[in-house]
Parts: sequence; structure tokens; C-alpha cells
Amino acid sequence: MSDRTDRPLSTQQEDVQRRNTIHNTLHQESSPQELALIHPASAPTSWFRGWGPSIAIAAIAILSVPMTGIGYFFRPSIDPKNYHARAENILKSTPLIDGHNDLPHLIQVELYGKMTDGTFNFNDRLLGHTDIQRMRKGQMGGQFWSVFVECAAVENIDDPTWVVRDTLEQIDIARRFISEYPSVFEYCADARCARDAFKKGRIASMIGIEGGHQVGNSLGALRQMYDLGARYVTTTHNCDNAFGTAASTVAGGGQDKGLTKFGHEYVAEMNRLGMMIDLSHVSHQTMRDILSITRAPVIFSHSGAYSVQKHLRHVPDDVLRSIKKNGGIVMATFVTRFLNMKNPEEATIHDVVDHIFHIAEIAGWDCVGVGSDFSGTPAVPIGLEDVSKYPDLVALLLQRGATEEQVRLFAGDNLLRVWSNIELAGKRLQSVGQKANEAVWEERLETWPIGFPNSPFMYRKSRDRTRGLKSTPHYFNVDAKEGVHKPDNIRKE
Repeated sequence: MSDRTDRPLSTQQEDVQRRNTIHNTLHQESSPQELALIHPASAPTSWFRGWGPSIAIAAIAILSVPMTGIGYFFRPSIDPKNYHARAENILKSTPLIDGHNDLPHLIQVELYGKMTDGTFNFNDRLLGHTDIQRMRKGQMGGQFWSVFVECAAVENIDDPTWVVRDTLEQIDIARRFISEYPSVFEYCADARCARDAFKKGRIASMIGIEGGHQVGNSLGALRQMYDLGARYVTTTHNCDNAFGTAASTVAGGGQDKGLTKFGHEYVAEMNRLGMMIDLSHVSHQTMRDILSITRAPVIFSHSGAYSVQKHLRHVPDDVLRSIKKNGGIVMATFVTRFLNMKNPEEATIHDVVDHIFHIAEIAGWDCVGVGSDFSGTPAVPIGLEDVSKYPDLVALLLQRGATEEQVRLFAGDNLLRVWSNIELAGKRLQSVGQKANEAVWEERLETWPIGFPNSPFMYRKSRDRTRGLKSTPHYFNVDAKEGVHKPDNIRKE
């Protein structure tokens, strides 16, 4: 059960009853609404002659109003207590953008990245949480597709792994997946594109990388990931890296060392690129350290409020206040073991709304959004079983007292504003001449390649550094006398 102090602990029976209440409340059928039209009564001819010119002028004025304006006069009224109808109406004009969905990972591990051999059809009703049918039912306007590769089991942070390779493959999967369904999805590299895609009836599709370990502790690799289309990096996943400390480390009893020295360079380069720094998964001290130095807003792509449920993956109140000053955003997650640490199976849509309202209370409605972790988390809350349920979430926010303006901010307007401001910060830094950050993680220098003794070096000190090195270029077992390959011939220099 939840360890919150703002309301009594729920029992299993109460949660079942709650679920039924949710279903009955949020899925009530709308009563027929009549159009707000005025039907003038018939009048004597003499009356029409007297008022005819005025009526004609009024008719011309109405016809001169844009169709959207005319729609305002003729739109059906909605019962204020019909929260589901209000939610659906809001999502027709405001894009609901989810900050985190791990579908590319599933395509990689289940299908080996194959999407055109006839096995995979995203138009089908699939298992799991995500497919086109349910995304349309959920009135989704945008999705950040998460590129996720698990932390490798290595002794040292910089030990060689296949993580960067697998990350590149998932970026390729995400880009091909988006382009495979052009009538449904549109890849977007900036916030303006996301709005335009929504206006065209498409689901704006963006890419985020779920872990700094996936860029190989390299700022050069980070820049390449940006060029390939990634627009945010989750600073750590469930392992420390060259940039900072992960929440999982602290949960396991490790020291919260916060941001590393090289992590400062990472923040500076992310700011210059106009790339979103994601603080989900990092330790609380790493959150504070980054917020103290960043020159752009930051995001939490899938986290909650620590005061509501004291899980280290959530955001403490002091950090929420810093987010308000920073102009960033916390996107509420649906991961049940984060929502109810004692009894995850009892987590419900109400728990998610509790987190949303607390974030809004401390940081403001300008700083809250949604980041489900669908197609990644193994379990989801009662009432939020898949991507079709977003209207239910919006309806419950309205029922619990949020205004339509606040709900529009939550759904997508906040994220698009934050993203735009991050882009502008990057453009400002580049406009004043800030160049690509060439810093290198100090621990990499111990194993840095130094070349061959007979390499055509540009500088004498490079030659001096390789003096006495026995490594030589490969001569392919060529016999110098005969000028042919001989497998048993080993040429030495």
C-alpha cells in the first residue's frame, strides 16, 4: 500500500470498488446535446422590410468570419460534469504527448529489428500496451520513443560493451518504424514540427535515449546521437556512468556522489546542442547538481513526486521548487512499483493523479506532464492499462478539480514550451560562438590509443610517446623476396 500521509491507506477491496467507480464515472454516456441555434419566428412582411437591410448586413458579417469562428457559435454545449466528453474535446485541439514509451526496445529484442518481413503490423491489435488502434483511441498527439539498452554487467564504467551498437540499432529501428507508417506518424526534430504534425492529424514522433551509458561516456558520441535524431538523454539509467550517480546506486546503499566533474562538461554540451537533459533515474543529489549549473530547462521523462511515495526514482519537493525556477517539467509515470511500493498490484489511476496534483501544487501547472513508460514497465495501474486510456486520465484530472487550461498544459503544451525554450537556449549559446565541447573523461586517458611506432605522426611528442612500443602494422604475411602471401611467414620490423 501507499505510505502517503495525505489520505488513508487503501485496502484491496477499496481499490476494486474504486476501479468500478472510475469505470462508471469516466465512461458514462453523454446525453444528447442540442445545438445552440436561434430559430427566428415568422414575421409580417412589413417587419422584414423595415429590418431587411440590417439582417443582410449581419448575414454578410457572419459569413466573413473564419470557419473556426463560426464553429464557436454552432458548437454543441457539453455538460460540465461529463468529464469524459470534456476530455475528448480538449484532446481534439491540444496534443497529448507522452514523454516515454519503450517500443523500439521491444522491436529489437522480439523481432531482431525486422519490421517488413510480414510478421509485424502495427495496425494490428497487439499484446502489450501500444499499437496504432489504441493510440488513436487514446487521442495521442505525440510520443517520445525511448531507445533503451540495459546497463552492461561490467566491473568498470569504461569496460568495452555492445551498448553503443545496440543504441544505434534502436535509433535506426525507431526512424524506420516511424517512416513505415507515414499517414500515422511523423518524425519531428523540433517542437514546431510536433505542433504541425498534430494539426495534420499525425502523431508526432520523437526519440529519447534512456541512459548516459548508451553514449559510451563520450561527448563526441553524444553529438552523433543528436545528429541521428535523438532529442533527449536520460542522464543515468540504473547504473552510474561518467556523468553522475544513479538513484539505483543510492537505493542499493551506495554513496550519492551527485554529478561528476565530467558531468559538468556533459551538461554544458547538452545545453549547447539544445538537447533535453532528462533527470529521471538520477540520484537526488545529481538532480540538484545539474539544476544548479544548467543554462536551459530540464525534464523528467518518467518520474513522480517523492512526497507522495518515497521512492528514490521520484522528485523531492526542493527539486520541484527548483524545477519551477528552472522552467522545466516533470512527466508523471505509470510504473506501479513506483506508485505503491508496498502493494504495486493495487496501484490505480488515482495514484497517478495524486502525483500530478502534488507536482502541480509545488512546481505549478506549468511544470507537469505525462511520461507513462508504456511498453517498458511490466505492470501498469488499474485504469491505465494501455495507450487508449489517456482520455480517462484527462477526465479524472477534470473531475478532481483541474481546469481545462491546466489540463491543456499538462497534456502537451508544457512539454512543447519547455522543448522550445531548450532549443532557444542552444541557439543562443551557439550564436555567441560556443564550440563543441572537446572534453574527455579522465579515466579514458589511461587506455587512450597512441598509434604505432612508425605512424606518420604530425608532432614529435607523439613519436616519443610510442618509442619502445613493439606493436607494428600488419604486413599480411607477405614474403618480401617472392612478393607473395605465405601463411607461415611472419615479417618483423
